[in-house]
Amino acid sequence: MAAKTGSGRFFEDYAVGQVIDHAVPRTVSGGERALYHALYPARHALHSSDVFAQACGLASAPVDDLIAFHVVFGKTVPDISLNAVANLGYAQGRWLRPVRPGDTLRASSEVIGLRETSNGRSGVVYVRSRGLNQHGDPVLDYVRWVMVRKRDPGAPAPAAVLPELDAVIDPATLAVPAGLDFTRYDFTLAGEPHRMADYRLGEIIDHVDGVTLEEAEHMMATRLWQNTARVHFDATAREDGRRLIYGGHILSLARALSFNGLANAQMIVGLNAGAHANPAFAGMTVRAWSQVLDKAPTAAPGVGAIRLRLVAGTGPAAPGELRDAGGRYLPGILLDLDYWALMPA
Repeated sequence: MAAKTGSGRFFEDYAVGQVIDHAVPRTVSGGERALYHALYPARHALHSSDVFAQACGLASAPVDDLIAFHVVFGKTVPDISLNAVANLGYAQGRWLRPVRPGDTLRASSEVIGLRETSNGRSGVVYVRSRGLNQHGDPVLDYVRWVMVRKRDPGAPAPAAVLPELDAVIDPATLAVPAGLDFTRYDFTLAGEPHRMADYRLGEIIDHVDGVTLEEAEHMMATRLWQNTARVHFDATAREDGRRLIYGGHILSLARALSFNGLANAQMIVGLNAGAHANPAFAGMTVRAWSQVLDKAPTAAPGVGAIRLRLVAGTGPAAPGELRDAGGRYLPGILLDLDYWALMPA
């Protein structure tokens, strides 16, 4: 009898240049926004209020930028990371147009790099994934790399191919939504008075608040994005018997926590680099801090681009501390993310 079920791809099943069209398009509704705001303390005004968004020149409030990221990411999991050991990092992410309720998203990925790990039992797969709407317009693309198990540890390793990735997206190439205008921006409704000019390069903002991770919440969030990776649900999928929390859950939590101090960093438009520094598990309490890395003008009225480093972690590390003397991430660091956001200039 032919098998009807699939066990996902293993490292040996990838080849550089391979293009994978992912299954199950997803129509986004207002339900995604409501659940997202229930799961995280997300409250940026542009994503919360049609009236606020219309005052900023948009037709209506787009869904949170990371909803678009999670939906596209979830489409890729069955083909890219079902047999993952860990999702390692991101680069060259670009949000190309807003996503609104009613849009239908689908995804495809191209394999752009491969290398076997030193233990020979797994390998790292580099992919460039794209999200498209119902019109075929790209809404998002990004590069990620993931460690994937080998089906046969004795299988020969492919020649290593490592993609060349820009360290930082040129701010002049960031996609600013058509019509966006912050010249009539209401700082009172947004929640804070600080515009881009009020932040200095190198400044560190401690976001103060903390959230304790719950087992049920992270599994609900991961199911919401139709992410099927076994390590997030099946306690027998890891030797330690613990469910690994989806790295995107930490990303959204950290972004939501950053509202306290960066309420006016309204839209994420570029992801320069990102690393899941250490695994996260239920019971940990997550806090976050940001550092201002750069600022740039845009062509949109009153709109600036601010480059931020967002760090989430647990443990004793103080804001600004990331690595030990040997250059390794401190044990309490969970996420290190470098991104561009749009903010009133």
